[in-house]
Amino acid sequence: MNIIETFDLTKIYNKKIMAVDGLNLKVKKGEIFGLLGPNGAGKTTTIRMLTTLTKPTSGYGMIGGFDIVKKASEVRKIIGYSAQEAGVIPDATGRENLMLYGHYHHIDLRILKNRVIEILDLVDLRDDADRLVKTYSGGMRKRLEIATALIHKPKLLFLDEPTLGLDIQTRVRIWEYIQKLNEEGITILLTTHYLEEADKLSDSVAIIDHGHIVAIGTPKDLKSKIKGDTIFLTFPPQVQEKKNKLFKKAERILSDLSFVNSIQPTKEGMCVYVNNGNEAIPVLLRILEKEDLMIESTTLSRPSLDDVFMKYTGRKIREVE
Repeated sequence: MNIIETFDLTKIYNKKIMAVDGLNLKVKKGEIFGLLGPNGAGKTTTIRMLTTLTKPTSGYGMIGGFDIVKKASEVRKIIGYSAQEAGVIPDATGRENLMLYGHYHHIDLRILKNRVIEILDLVDLRDDADRLVKTYSGGMRKRLEIATALIHKPKLLFLDEPTLGLDIQTRVRIWEYIQKLNEEGITILLTTHYLEEADKLSDSVAIIDHGHIVAIGTPKDLKSKIKGDTIFLTFPPQVQEKKNKLFKKAERILSDLSFVNSIQPTKEGMCVYVNNGNEAIPVLLRILEKEDLMIESTTLSRPSLDDVFMKYTGRKIREVE
C-alpha cells in the first residue's frame, strides 16, 4: 500500500523557474524513502508541496488517500514535518517546546503531558528536558526538532536534510533515531545530499536533479546498474580546453577493450566502468600514455550512489555542491 503518490507534480516560480518538473513518486507505507540530490535540485520544494505548505503549479499528490490541495487539513493530521531551518524556540526548554507543539495540535493537556515524556524518552532527551534549548548541542537540537514533529503521533514523517551541518558522529546518532522511529511503524521520507545517508537509511531512493527524477529504486538495485568498478581519470589543467577532443580519442582507443564496460565524459576527464579495477588501471594508463593521452590523476571506486548520479547526469553530487 502506498502512503504517498504523486502524478506529474510540478512547481514553477515566477512563471519561469522550474523548481520541480513532473514528479512521479510512490512511497510504500512503513518504508524509509530517500530523496537524494544536490542543493537546488528541488528536494525542499517537493517536501513543501507534499506537506501542504506550497501549492503545486500542476499535477497532484495524495497522502494517505487525501489530495494534498483539496484535503490539506486531513493531510496535516497524519503527517509530521521537520524542516531544515530550526523550528524550536531557543529561549524555552525542550519540554516547553514540545508542550507548545502539542497545543498547536489541540491535544488534551493530561494526554499531552504523558506524550511529552514518551517522546523525550524516544529521542533520549528526558534528562535535558528542562534545560533551555539554546544550551543544547547541534545534535540535541535536531533531535528536539524531530520530536516536535512526532508529538501528535503522525503516520508519515518528513525530514528535510535531517543531519545538515552535523559532525559525522552526531549524524550517525541521528540515523539511529530515524531507524528507531521507522521500527515504531512511522513511514519516513527524508531529503539529503549525503550519499552515505541515503545508502544507509533508505529502503528506496529517488535521485533528483534539476527538479526531475533521474533514477529510482533500492540503493542495491541502483548501484547494480553500474557494471563493475569505476575508474575516474582526470586530464591535466593545461589541456582542459581540449577535453572533448581528448575524450573522443580515449573513447575510440578504450571502447574495444574486453574489460571496459562503458565510458562517460565528466567535467574534468572521464569515468571508465570496468571489470576488476585493480588490474585494469595499469593497463589503461599504459595504453593512454602510448597514445600521448596524459592523465593527471586516477581514482578507483566500487559502485556508489554518486556513480549512479554520475551515470545519469554526467556530474558527481560533490562537484555540484
